[in-house]
Amino acid sequence: MSALAADHEAGQGWGDLVRLREEMVWPDGSRVEIIEGIVTVEPPPTNQHHAIANTVQRRLCSVLPDDRGVHQRLSLVVPSKHGMFMPDLVVIPETEVKGAGTYVPARAAELVVEVTSLRNGRHDRVSKPAAYAAAGIPLYLLIDRWAPGGPTITLYGEPAGDVYRVIQACKFGETVRIPGPFDLDIDTSAFPQD
Repeated sequence: MSALAADHEAGQGWGDLVRLREEMVWPDGSRVEIIEGIVTVEPPPTNQHHAIANTVQRRLCSVLPDDRGVHQRLSLVVPSKHGMFMPDLVVIPETEVKGAGTYVPARAAELVVEVTSLRNGRHDRVSKPAAYAAAGIPLYLLIDRWAPGGPTITLYGEPAGDVYRVIQACKFGETVRIPGPFDLDIDTSAFPQD
């Protein structure tokens, strides 16, 4: 199954898109996001995808204080970019997820992690970093199994407008350093590459 865009009427506003995403019945396990004003539906990720996300989550949990959480597929909203995203992992203060609702403002996130799938690479490489930077999320970790030059990890930081600066880029098998407040090295040698 590939990604599909949900039909919506031309001229619909942000609230209409959010309502469509919230009120429709979507396939179990699918990831439903609003990307550049289009409701998109992705099939569930592969086991390799989950294995990578789990490795990163376990490492992050080992260094975080109790008032921070690592959440899987928590919806982050960036209305200025017509986006509602479900990153693979989000580090965010626990107070942000205590209230009612199904999403939180992206500006509250401290780190977002995306693991690309075969069909969503463009969104993870282009659309999402622009939105995350515009929201002011300090760090964005892109784990790209499907990068054109082979599997890579890119850590972005220092957002300005809708652009990040590359803090570190490396290949699978190397160590990526997540700077303060995390001060964490993640060994990527065990990441599945197929």
